[in-house]
Amino acid sequence: MQKDIFRKPAYQNIVSSCLRETIEFLLENNKEFAVACSTEFIEFDPALPKDIYDHFGETLLFVLAGYTLSSVQIEKDELSFEAGFGDENFGSLVTLPLLAIKQIFVDDYPVAINVSRPTKILNTSSSSPEPFLSNPENKKLLKKRKPR
Repeated sequence: MQKDIFRKPAYQNIVSSCLRETIEFLLENNKEFAVACSTEFIEFDPALPKDIYDHFGETLLFVLAGYTLSSVQIEKDELSFEAGFGDENFGSLVTLPLLAIKQIFVDDYPVAINVSRPTKILNTSSSSPEPFLSNPENKKLLKKRKPR
C-alpha cells in the first residue's frame, strides 16, 4: 500500500468529512457508537492522573453511550466529549482531531475506517515546555524577553 497518498490533504479532507458525517448521522439518530483512536493525538482536560494515563496503549477505544454520548461535540475538525476514567470515574473532557479516529463501530461492526493521520499532536498531558522550545522561533522570543 502506498502510504504517501493517504497523507495528502485532499484525501485527509475526504476522510475527515466522512468521519464527521458518520458521527453526525449517529448522533441525529441517537445511536450509541465507539471510536478507536490514536492515543498520541488525544487531549484530556483536566489531564488524567499518571496512574490512569500510563495504562493506555497506542490505541484507545471509547464507547460513546449515555452521558458521554449526550456530551459529544464536533467543532472544526475535532471531536470532544466528557468521559470518566478509572475506579474513581475521574472526569475529563476528551478532545481529538477527527483524523485521530482509526475506526467507528456500531455494535460489533466497523462502519468507518481511517488509514490517514492528523498532522499535529494535541496531547498536552505534560506541562513541559519542551514542545514549545523545540521550535527555534519560540526560543528567539524567550531571548528577546526582558527579565522582570
